[in-house]
Amino acid sequence: MALPKSRLGRGLGALIASGATAAAKNETKAPANPPAAPAPGFQEVPVNLVEPSPYQPRKDIHPEQLQELAESIRAEGLLQPIVVRKVGEKFQLIAGERRWRAFQSLKLKTIPARILEASNASSAALTLIENLQREGLNPIEEAYGYASLIRDFDLTQEQTSERVGKGRATVANSLRLLSLDPEIQGYLGKGLISAGHAKVLLGLEDASRRAILARRVIEEGLSVRVLEKVAQSHPSAVAGTGKGRAVPPAEAAAVADIQKRLTTHLGARVSLQHTPKRGRIVIEYAGNNDLQRILEKIGLQG
Repeated sequence: MALPKSRLGRGLGALIASGATAAAKNETKAPANPPAAPAPGFQEVPVNLVEPSPYQPRKDIHPEQLQELAESIRAEGLLQPIVVRKVGEKFQLIAGERRWRAFQSLKLKTIPARILEASNASSAALTLIENLQREGLNPIEEAYGYASLIRDFDLTQEQTSERVGKGRATVANSLRLLSLDPEIQGYLGKGLISAGHAKVLLGLEDASRRAILARRVIEEGLSVRVLEKVAQSHPSAVAGTGKGRAVPPAEAAAVADIQKRLTTHLGARVSLQHTPKRGRIVIEYAGNNDLQRILEKIGLQG
């Protein structure tokens, strides 16, 4: 009997092809029932030896969705094994973090997995591809995924687009989103504004004007077409690509990395608002004690 095709998609399947047969339905049940043998080409690995990928672009996993997945696995078994690579004595996820977390919540001891040999760059690309094919990323997470490939593995936009099977223009337009102010990135990541709205806002040089219009989109429900008209009526509006005023994608990726490192170093949220000619760093703190802690961290005694 023919085995059903893997649900990872043609692009991901082609990249990780290693001669193993496609995944058959695995009838792993809840702890009360003994798990079935793993499908051909897969093996059971201890759940506690699996660790998340450091290249995972998805930042938010909704608890209710995780609960639904866990209940589905409890009732029907695991339909698609996870994909991992061996790192030391552990297994690092390439695809299937939600499935792995669902197994954790069900307190299952082992999980069916396909084990690949993959470099850091290949692992990062495969993780991003898996999320893109499942449409599990918001536009900002997708942009940070591309930026990570470029920054961490010294890839060009062209090489990145080839790795993930996307057009170069798609990657370039996605990276441009990282030049938006952190506040607007947050709106886009939460789905409060669309990528179309973000594209219009990218054409505005004035940061305060961008923030005001973004809030109007949310509060007034402005369509992209209406936002375009409002933006064009303002003297600071510039055409889509403008005259080089938008931060180049590679520079935007570098700025995003600096912002992330500052946030980690200071233990506080840091907003880095950057243009080629000027910018500012905003450090948030919670009360006097937190301010004192930050001042000491940066070498000032307050």
